[in-house]
Amino acid sequence: MQPLIVTVAAVGAEVSPEQTPHLPLTPQQLGETAARCQAAGASIIHVHCRKDDGANTSDVERFAQALEAIRARSDLIVQFTTGGAIGMSVEERAAPLRLRPEMATLTCGTVNFGDDVFENSFPIMRRLLHEMQRYGVVPELEIFDAGHLVNAKRLEREGLLKFPAHVDFVLGVPGGLDASVRNLAHLVDALPNGCTWSVAGIGREQLPMALAALAMEGHVRVGLEDNIYYAKGRFASNEELVARVARVASELGRPIATPAEARSLLGLKPGNTRAAP
Repeated sequence: MQPLIVTVAAVGAEVSPEQTPHLPLTPQQLGETAARCQAAGASIIHVHCRKDDGANTSDVERFAQALEAIRARSDLIVQFTTGGAIGMSVEERAAPLRLRPEMATLTCGTVNFGDDVFENSFPIMRRLLHEMQRYGVVPELEIFDAGHLVNAKRLEREGLLKFPAHVDFVLGVPGGLDASVRNLAHLVDALPNGCTWSVAGIGREQLPMALAALAMEGHVRVGLEDNIYYAKGRFASNEELVARVARVASELGRPIATPAEARSLLGLKPGNTRAAP
C-alpha cells in the first residue's frame, strides 16, 4: 500500500485560545508542535500564524519566524495557508509566499463559512497561483464543495495549474459539502488521473473521514484547525490526533510516510526547504 501522508493543521484561523489550551500561537510553540507531530507520524504541517494574543496575522516576519522555528526542529514539509482569515485581502493572503514554502493551499472557490463568506473568486485564485508560480511554491488544492473541483479544472485549462496535483477535500464545514463517505467517493472519482488526495473532516467528522481515507488508500489531514477534541468532552493535542491516525494505519498494515517519502510522492524538490532572504 502507498505510504500514508499525514498533514497536521495545527492552528487555523477560526479556533480561539479560549476554546482549547493546546493551540500553538507563537513561532516557538509551532516549532515545538512540529517536532512532536513528526515524531507521532506527520509529514506535512499546514501553517497559519497568530499574534501572541491569538489574533490572526499574515505578517511576513511572523511567518518567517514560524518557518525558521519549524525548520530548526523538524524535517516536515511546510505548507502555508493562502486562505488566511475571513476578511483578509488577497495581497495579505499572498504576502507570506515570498518566503518560498514548499507548498501552499489554494481554495478553489467561494464558500459559505458558517455565517461568513470565504471569498475565492477566479481573479483571487489566479492572483494566488501567479504568486505561487513566481516563488516556486507547489499548490495543494482545497476543495470545500463539488463545484470547486470543476473550478480547478478550469484553472488547469487556463494554464495556471498542472495536473496531476495534490488535492485536499475539506468536508463538513457549515456551508460546504457534508462529510460522508458517499460524498468523498464522488469527489475522488472526479479527480483527474494521477492526482493524490487527502481528506480533512471537520469536528466530530475528522476521525470517520480519516478512517474512510485509510480504507480508500488516500491521505489524511488532522489537527486543531479542524477539530479540538480527542473524544467527547476531552481536548486533543495536535500530536495526539496525528498519533491516533498513525496507530490505526499501522493496524491496517499501511506504512506512514516520512517527510522525505512524502516529498517523493508529491513530486517536491528536496532542496526547496529554505526561506528566501
